[in-house]
Amino acid sequence: MDKSSLIYVAGHRGLVGSAICRALARAGYNNLLTRTHAELDLCDQAAVSDFFVQHRPDIVVLAAAKVGGIHANATYPAEFIYENLQIQNNVIDSAYRNSCKKLLFLGSSCIYPKMCPQPIKEEYLLTGALEPTNDAYALAKIAGIKMCQAYRRQYGFDAISAMPTNLYGPGDNYHPENSHVIPALIRRFHEAKISEAEKVIIWGTGNALREFLYVDDMAEACVFLLKNYSDFEHVNVGCGSDISIIEAARLIARVVGFAGKIDTDPTKPDGTPRKLMDCSKLFSMGWKPRVGLEEGMQAAYSDFLQHQHKRGY
Repeated sequence: MDKSSLIYVAGHRGLVGSAICRALARAGYNNLLTRTHAELDLCDQAAVSDFFVQHRPDIVVLAAAKVGGIHANATYPAEFIYENLQIQNNVIDSAYRNSCKKLLFLGSSCIYPKMCPQPIKEEYLLTGALEPTNDAYALAKIAGIKMCQAYRRQYGFDAISAMPTNLYGPGDNYHPENSHVIPALIRRFHEAKISEAEKVIIWGTGNALREFLYVDDMAEACVFLLKNYSDFEHVNVGCGSDISIIEAARLIARVVGFAGKIDTDPTKPDGTPRKLMDCSKLFSMGWKPRVGLEEGMQAAYSDFLQHQHKRGY
């Protein structure tokens, strides 16, 4: 991958894709190709094929996906599995057929079994049952990994896969129903502060453990992998430590400036009890995250404040 490579970032306006565009630009890769959903529907096989025939990118970063938190995954499982499979099939196959030199497919830590040994190693994939609340999305992402591996095995296509842990940061989705835990809590604590509410109730017991990675760190890891990795197995991308949901809520409340009470609602699902990625494979290659959790939360809240009106929050 050289500085003149034409790099197509699918999903460039999302949390992950926008961060990858920033990371590529910082590294001097400015020949970027992007399309909005209105300009190119990645579920449309013919449109995707025509796009690749016309532009023939050297590098493809597949960050486009239908994503959401527990509520969205449990409510719209058909949409999650159908749309993600369509996107993956169309982009990966078209990239190969139009002589793309390298493709990076991005998945999620939810691909691993619900009751997985901790920390989660790459080889634990498909060793147990998935978390039921997001199994449709997880199965689509597993299929993406296997598709990359199959195209590498059969065609010699240099397709690699990275599985990020829970991400947060600038460009996140703060929708009250369809967002992930960090942006959802940022919004709720902000609204509680503005309305001078006495308390905020969070879903579940608060005991579930999660690993959170600042999205710009994840993007730096993706650029690192594009430059330094070419192999069959997917790679975990995380920070190597986790925190309980209740501890994360207290941290966010402090960053936002909410001084009220925090209660839990054990009638709501916790999701997977713990998801801590074993990132020793990536760390051994020479990459490490740089942004601490509190620093990252402050940056995320600043982004929320800056863009909440523009995005209709």
